[in-house]
Amino acid sequence: MTTTAAEPLSAPRRALSRMGQALQGRDFRIWFYSQLTSASGTLAQGVALSWLVFELTHDAVWLTVLTACTWGPTLVLGPWAGALVDRSDRRRLLLLTQGLMMAIGLVLALVTALGGVHLWVLLVLATCTGLIATVDSPARQVFVVDLVGAGAVASAVGLWEVALNASRVIGPSIAGALLAFNGPAFCFAFNGLAYTAPMLALIKLRPRGDAEPRKAARGPRASAREGLAYARRSPIIRGLLPMSAASGLIFAMNLTLPPLVSRSLQMDGGGYGLLMAAFGIGGLPGALLAASAPEPTPRRVRTLALATSAAVLVTALSPDVFVAVVGMTAVGLTSIWFIATANTLAQLRSAPEMRGRVMSLWGSAMTGTLPFTGLAVTAVAQHVGARIGFSLSGAALLLATLAAWRALRPADRSEPDPEPVQD
Repeated sequence: MTTTAAEPLSAPRRALSRMGQALQGRDFRIWFYSQLTSASGTLAQGVALSWLVFELTHDAVWLTVLTACTWGPTLVLGPWAGALVDRSDRRRLLLLTQGLMMAIGLVLALVTALGGVHLWVLLVLATCTGLIATVDSPARQVFVVDLVGAGAVASAVGLWEVALNASRVIGPSIAGALLAFNGPAFCFAFNGLAYTAPMLALIKLRPRGDAEPRKAARGPRASAREGLAYARRSPIIRGLLPMSAASGLIFAMNLTLPPLVSRSLQMDGGGYGLLMAAFGIGGLPGALLAASAPEPTPRRVRTLALATSAAVLVTALSPDVFVAVVGMTAVGLTSIWFIATANTLAQLRSAPEMRGRVMSLWGSAMTGTLPFTGLAVTAVAQHVGARIGFSLSGAALLLATLAAWRALRPADRSEPDPEPVQD
């Protein structure tokens, strides 16, 4: 009887142990807390920038232009950025990119405070942010592996999603307070100063000594082509990238949720805030579940993608606010769990020397395509129906999952990874 009573406790203990695996390392703890700060600043700046652009133009079309400036560079330059990440010292590269992000935040604060803000200035600085983020995002994701090693990647990626979901509450809350009492310049200054923590962390951190050695650098154009060829030859990466693109629309709720709230649910801005909060609340346990899970499997990714699609479609058909809140909570739970698991699987199934290029393609698919997919879904929401526009992200993820069904079969692990192109 004693053995039987102790057995139910073993699974939760194993889950907690896996969740804390990455946090056992001092370097990752420092990096984790610094990223919570900088992610909150980034989201606060995004809220203020969108508000300022709309105040200057009184035209929502310019918000789509702002999205294109911010995420367009990722789509165009992603493969080259990934090649740069694979060939570079990630810590030094991040010191540069995070320092430039800090500078942009402080320049925005200064320009806005002096009253010389113009639309073209905001769009130029948003484009600069997008150019830097094209390199910064894959570098941060691969740097985690340098810090914790391949064995703790699932824990590290899940904990990053915990930080990101916490920042989705902290960042906009700070932005709302600063916009109400101080103005957008303080939001931009907050973002600039928030990069102090990761800059100090990068100065102190040293990657693990057992991180995989990088191969000799090739030319940037050849390296970028090699990354594209590698993704094309790998069935599982080729299957995951369209799923990443479809999920990007789910995380761009600012495009499809307002019409659903206003036209279909007959609610005001308070309702929009309520549903966004429900998404964030659901996302937190989703991230914790991803961090506590064992090494991800293709079958788990497939199941979570289907669950996410179902949650989005249920929310789109919500007859009232109660069902919508439950639906958005489910979307947050399943989508964050799915994307953290799929991201971990993509990293673990990539050859070490190709990981930066694979992650850059991941970012290109998820956020780089938003200027086009976002325009399509907003057009549908505007001219066809808010519920249909909102449901498109779930339908797209469902179709992408079905298309990748064979690549995500359980036996995929036994297949050898494609070899990189050799000189």
